[in-house]
Amino acid sequence: MVDRCPIKNEHSADRKTDDKEDAQEHAPSRSEQEQIAQPWSHEEQAESCEAEERELSPKRLVVLGLAALGVSYGDIGTSPLYALRECFRGASHLTPSDANVLGILSLIFWALILVVSTKYMLFVTRANNNGEGGMLALVALLNPWRKNAGPHSKWLLRLGIFGTALLYGSFMLTPAISVSSAVEGLNVATKVFEPYVIPITIAILVALFAIQSRGTETVGRFFGPVMVVWFTTLASLGIYGIVQEPGVLAAVNPLRAIEFFSINHWTGFVVLGAVFLVVTGGEAMYADMGHFGRRPIQLAWFGLVLPALLLNYYGQGAMLIHSQGQSASQPFYNLAPEWALYPLVGLATIATVIASQAVISGAFSLTRQAVQLGQLPPMRLFQTSSEEYGQIYVPTLNWLLMLATIGLVLGFRTSTNLAWAYGVGISFAMTITTVLAFFIMRERWEWPLWVAGPITVAFLLVDLPFFGANLLKVPHGGWFPVLTAVAMFTLMSTWLRGRELLSRRLRHDKEADEDNADESAPLEEFVRELADSETIRVEGTAIFLTGSDAGTLPMLHHHLQHNHVLHERVLLLTVRTEDSPRIPAAERLEIDDLGQGVYRVIVHYGFMQTPNVPVAVRFAERFGLEVDMEQATFYIGRATIIPTDEVPGMMLWREKLFAFMARNAIQPTSYYKVPPQRVIELGLRVEI
Repeated sequence: MVDRCPIKNEHSADRKTDDKEDAQEHAPSRSEQEQIAQPWSHEEQAESCEAEERELSPKRLVVLGLAALGVSYGDIGTSPLYALRECFRGASHLTPSDANVLGILSLIFWALILVVSTKYMLFVTRANNNGEGGMLALVALLNPWRKNAGPHSKWLLRLGIFGTALLYGSFMLTPAISVSSAVEGLNVATKVFEPYVIPITIAILVALFAIQSRGTETVGRFFGPVMVVWFTTLASLGIYGIVQEPGVLAAVNPLRAIEFFSINHWTGFVVLGAVFLVVTGGEAMYADMGHFGRRPIQLAWFGLVLPALLLNYYGQGAMLIHSQGQSASQPFYNLAPEWALYPLVGLATIATVIASQAVISGAFSLTRQAVQLGQLPPMRLFQTSSEEYGQIYVPTLNWLLMLATIGLVLGFRTSTNLAWAYGVGISFAMTITTVLAFFIMRERWEWPLWVAGPITVAFLLVDLPFFGANLLKVPHGGWFPVLTAVAMFTLMSTWLRGRELLSRRLRHDKEADEDNADESAPLEEFVRELADSETIRVEGTAIFLTGSDAGTLPMLHHHLQHNHVLHERVLLLTVRTEDSPRIPAAERLEIDDLGQGVYRVIVHYGFMQTPNVPVAVRFAERFGLEVDMEQATFYIGRATIIPTDEVPGMMLWREKLFAFMARNAIQPTSYYKVPPQRVIELGLRVEI
């Protein structure tokens, strides 16, 4: 009988110490250093997370809120550099009259209140997967992979994958537009620097990506305090502008926004694409929630970020009215006194670097989640901190992002041109978040339709106009995030579908219904035959890594067919990624003694954790399954994929793409931290 291995509390401290020693030896992530506790259900884990947040001391809450400033709010915090400016530039040709300025400020105010403060802060953050936020965490919370999933589960999964793919475009655009807009502030002081804006921007970006391999543990300590200075500066500049034109505060009245549309009609709708730039960091904030918790994120937003942003936008608007529109080219920098311009450019550059760093770290984290959930092929990643789990480095993604970002700077030349490309993907992703949240309300929270429906409609009434306005950017550069999303979605969906086809072919069960097939009988039959056979058994342990936790894996048959020998102890080990961010060590192992020295071992990890097979095997010794790692041999199958149009599945070009991705994926020995000197690979040729 399969039983999830229990652990008693009286030995939890010793086991925690042992886990840390093993973790240091095999250099795993923080997941192997977690404190071991009694197994919990997902509901109990969620309740525990909420209880822990409620028990946060005021001092700890402030510390976490300060840290959140440097990680979660860099993107939205640097939007004042370009957001209001872009409302009066580009295709809209909007004149900075008093009525237009007040109307746009009213739109900005209500966008921040309705989208970020209400939708994300007060509502969407409740839809967290044991404390983790973000698109993939939201999809995992719906668990479309479960056997009893509804008919809409597949398209929800595809929708979530596409929403994730959309975010990769913003990962490239955010560093480009943020750093460019900061450096362009030099042009306000003097035209001498104008030819050097692009080279300086590229130099900063190259330096930023070059230091990623070193991690952000040391520099990250200064992110929070620097962002406090940045937001305080935003608020101070805003107050300075408002004092000169106090009447700008009348823009809080939503009637100003209505009047704006009545005057400008279609042009007013076009301007919504620029107004949306003030909320583009909302999705990133939600994705970073797992690092700090819901309450610190909310404290930082309502306590400092929101007031500072509103004051600065209104200060810029006051300056536009006071100067009769003459400062529309750079309203942010024109707020500053002449003596403060160069220090402000320096501070803005540092703030944009921090914002870019947070986005890059978010890209690394999202990629790890996608790999763990089987949406992307395994790739090499490094843990850059022994204390902070979220600090990782993905070399391949890092250099691809750098090349793409530099290409954007060279191709679009100015932050204004980049602004036309920015926002399309994020507005679509925000709309997808609203749709997914509706199914969270219905399926997870069990809210009645008469409650969930009106809430969703209210959010869509805000999301859809922003999305529609951003679609107008597609011919002017908005095609880039769309193209990036389509490319990433193709890669992710091809990898997901290819793995399904490969699994079916390896089980020789192409036509069977996987959900209803009884695949335990072949394994039991294999064990019975092993008892009656004359197979030679040798000392030691053979550990077969398999992607399926049912049936007799083809690799084992392949091994016996060619070698006619088997170790005295055989572990059929499967690493399973669950739909929860983290699985406690107490719930990690399932061990099933099948007899004849054959064991089925299932190791459970969350999609935010990094698998470490040697540590898992060592941990199994505490439950009677003693394995001498010096005498253990790992057997790993290497499938050579042969694309062919003779086998039903995907189109031939997608099969070739899947084969290419599989050839270039990281080897299982590296991904699962398996010692390479203890590995034997068994090759198989598979047609799909």
